[in-house]
Amino acid sequence: MRQPLLFRLFLRFSLFLCKYTFMQNIIIAIDGHSSCGKSSTAKGAAAHLGYTYIDTGAMYRAVTFYFLEKHISLSNDKEVAQALDEINIEFRTDSKGKSHTYLNGKSVENEIRKLYIANKVSEVSALAAVRHEMVAQQRKMGKKKGIVMDGRDIGSVVFPEAELKIFMTADPLIRAQRRQAELMEKGDLMSFEDVLENLKKRDHIDSTRSESPLVQVADAQIIDTSYMTLDEQIDMVCIMADQVMAHKLDKN
Repeated sequence: MRQPLLFRLFLRFSLFLCKYTFMQNIIIAIDGHSSCGKSSTAKGAAAHLGYTYIDTGAMYRAVTFYFLEKHISLSNDKEVAQALDEINIEFRTDSKGKSHTYLNGKSVENEIRKLYIANKVSEVSALAAVRHEMVAQQRKMGKKKGIVMDGRDIGSVVFPEAELKIFMTADPLIRAQRRQAELMEKGDLMSFEDVLENLKKRDHIDSTRSESPLVQVADAQIIDTSYMTLDEQIDMVCIMADQVMAHKLDKN
C-alpha cells in the first residue's frame, strides 16, 4: 500500500537530514604555540558547531599537577608508568556550560592554570610515556568525530586524518601580553619579562622535543591571531569548517 504523500516527503527529508548530519561529523584539529588563543577559539567554534570540545592542554596540565603533587621523578620510568596507571582525567560541564577538568574525581581546573604548572608542563608532556597515554585517550574521545581538539600534535600525531587542520600562531610579544593579562585576572602577578621568558622556553621545548614535537603540517590552514579578536578567530574556524563540510556533501 502506498504511503500518504506527506509521509513519503517527511521520510525522504529525514533520510537527507541524517545523511547531512553524518556528513557534518568531522574532526577539527587545532595546533599552535601557547597563548595564541587556541583553547578559547576551539571552545567557541565547538559551541557554534554543536561539537564536543576537548582540551588536550588541560590533560597534560592535570598529569603535571599529579606528578608534582606525588613528587614523581621524571627520570624514573617505573614511577612515571605507575603514576600514569593511577590517573583518570575527564571533563565535566557545569550548569553555565563551562567545561571543568577533573583528575581522579576532583576538579583541578583552577589549580592547573597556575604559572607553576605552566613552568613544568612542557617538560612533563615531552615524556614518551605521557604522550602515548594521552594520545590513546584522545583518540578514544574522537572516535565518533564531531569534535574540536586543540594542542601541539593533534594534526600531526593524534588525528593526522582530521578533515580540518589549523595551525595558530601570533607575535611572541603579543602572546606574552595576553598571558600576563590572564595571570593578573587570576591574581598571579608576574613581570612581563618572566612571562615572555616562560613562553620562549615552552616554545623551544615544544618544538625540539623528540616525541611528537610541535610542527605545522603541510595541509594545515594558518591563522595568525596577533591582531584578531576572539570572535574573528572563531568565525574564521567556523567558515573553514563549513567549507570542508560543504565540499564533503558535494562529493557525496
